[in-house]
Amino acid sequence: MRLELHKVFVKDVSWGGDTRVDGGTLFINREEMLAVAKQDARFATASLELARPGESVRIIPVKDVIEPRCKLKGPGEVFPGFVGGMQTVGEGETLVLDGAAVVTCGPIVAFQEGLIDMSGPAADYSPFSGTSNVVLVVEPVEGLDQHDYEAALRETGLKLGWYLADRCREARVDEVKVYEMGGPVEESAKYPDLPKIVYFCMSITQGLLHDTFLYGADMKHLVPTLIHPNEKMDGAMISGNCVSSCDKNTTWHHLNDPVVEELYSRHGKEIVFLGVIPTLEDTRLAGKERTSWFNANLARMLGADGVVVSEEGYGNPDTDLCMNAAKCENLGIKTVIISDEAAGTDGKSQGLADAAPEITAFVSAGNVNEMIELPAMDKVIGFEESIANLSGGAEESLRKDGSMFIELQAIIGSTNELGFSRIGARWV
Repeated sequence: MRLELHKVFVKDVSWGGDTRVDGGTLFINREEMLAVAKQDARFATASLELARPGESVRIIPVKDVIEPRCKLKGPGEVFPGFVGGMQTVGEGETLVLDGAAVVTCGPIVAFQEGLIDMSGPAADYSPFSGTSNVVLVVEPVEGLDQHDYEAALRETGLKLGWYLADRCREARVDEVKVYEMGGPVEESAKYPDLPKIVYFCMSITQGLLHDTFLYGADMKHLVPTLIHPNEKMDGAMISGNCVSSCDKNTTWHHLNDPVVEELYSRHGKEIVFLGVIPTLEDTRLAGKERTSWFNANLARMLGADGVVVSEEGYGNPDTDLCMNAAKCENLGIKTVIISDEAAGTDGKSQGLADAAPEITAFVSAGNVNEMIELPAMDKVIGFEESIANLSGGAEESLRKDGSMFIELQAIIGSTNELGFSRIGARWV
């Protein structure tokens, strides 16, 4: 499979007559883009705002972040099952507005959203303080069920991401990145002496608005499967979850997964990258057992020598994480796990809610409970009072002057378990 990402570098965003990229600035026809959002009758109100790196702006509460993309040359279309049809992706040419993002904003399910500060101390903890953001702020029609509200915001965010890229098809491309690799049998035969590695991408699939989608299908109804790394980078996996924001994998994270990037960069040199297994995090013990056995057996059938396992969320999913590692290790397959920790504000508590003696290689993405003080911002996009209900926040977190005292877990992406953040932890 050969995938070309045609990247147009976006350094600024502004309202304009036509939606286009010119001189590194993404100009957007505000009325036209808003009309796309308002096609969904489930919104009582909808508005668009801009947030640029370095500005004194706070966005709260954030639901998802989407990188604007569309296919220049198929097969398929990005975000299959939502924007495109059901054809598999991962091949052809995809246009990427690199440096731009669509941010969806609206209180859906109490404590399960987060914030982005475009400047100040919180900006160091989120990649989205460095993107030029187009923020969709919505309120639902009266009486709308939360599941319908989440679906409306998720689907509209993806449509807006596609809309921006689609209108910029004629933009000058700044870089073309090529990802080309065959299937696991072919690649293993090419490099018979290299260790074979597969990637378990654990994803929130617990229901009650804790969901991830694969080709438009809610993953909690699926069993683990194997996809080509290119598929993940081309929109096959979509965030639909309202999980604690610090370690939630937004759609943007799935498209820019650093684990995929790192394994790809070593393929054919140090390892054979066998592919990605998008896998579940079930709430039930039987579901956890079934899924972890599927994962381990898939790795064994692929002939994997090692597995990289990334978690999403913490608490209940820690058991899935431990089971995945233990079952693989007991089959002779070495594992490295990536997770964050909920170790208390002083960092002295047990980091995971579960443990397994088989885990001998652990990469920490940081402590979600670390406290941080945030100054007031000149502008708030959204609903700042939502901090009272966010994980990592409380009613007293918001002070009269607009400043906040919160845990890191209230910041989108602060301890992302794909490793897409600036912090970590180590033994001392």
